Amino acid sequence: MTASSPDPSASEPLAYKRVLLKVSGEALLGDLEHGTDPDRVKSIAAAIAAVHAKGLELALVVGGGNIFRGMAGAASGMDRATADYMGMIATVLNALAFQDALEKAGVPTRVQSALTISEVAEPYIRRRAMRHLEKGRVVIFAAGTGNPFFTTDTAAALRAAEIHADAILMAKNGVEGVYDDDPRTNPDAVLIDEISHMEAVSRGLKVMDATALTLCMENRLPIRVFNLDDEQNIERIVSGQPLGTLVITA
Repeated sequence: MTASSPDPSASEPLAYKRVLLKVSGEALLGDLEHGTDPDRVKSIAAAIAAVHAKGLELALVVGGGNIFRGMAGAASGMDRATADYMGMIATVLNALAFQDALEKAGVPTRVQSALTISEVAEPYIRRRAMRHLEKGRVVIFAAGTGNPFFTTDTAAALRAAEIHADAILMAKNGVEGVYDDDPRTNPDAVLIDEISHMEAVSRGLKVMDATALTLCMENRLPIRVFNLDDEQNIERIVSGQPLGTLVITA
């Protein structure tokens, strides 16, 4: 059975029916200093194909930090709105790379862009996106929200709420989840198994940006924060294993 055909006989029940996976642009670097590592994209795509074959409906939002980061451009003197639009275009490049890798893995995929780029992507239309998911296609949401001053974290929260996702799977690089302090500078930082959206906001913990986290709280949207260094964690989570940190509405 190909990855594009969900396996109705899969004996292991899924913890979710529909999820949105958020992957940072930096996760695509691999061993590169900048740009996109094709092998890294292929590995993540293979993990997505595995859960898709189990019948999971999956949407994807990918950042553009491996190509261009709006905040860095603004800090160097570029107009913030211009820098953010450049960042949005970078996410389209990453979305197309994922689409190619997923389709080579046998997964039917559609890219929907919040910016009009009709030659390479559909425009974002909520009902069409949901129909794609119902038909077993992976949908990649590109170009953020289509507006400057909003991150791809906020785009992930917004799209997840719009498509009625059961949860956001928030992939992190090099950390297992959410800690009570920065584990990169504090070796005694403690991994938090479960926390509420409100507490995460009030403590300023690095789940996602505050706008996105608040949007998830208002829509009672759970977030599972996990380490993407091991791509198989995606399958473990959708199978119900309690990896990383769960952020829920108290």
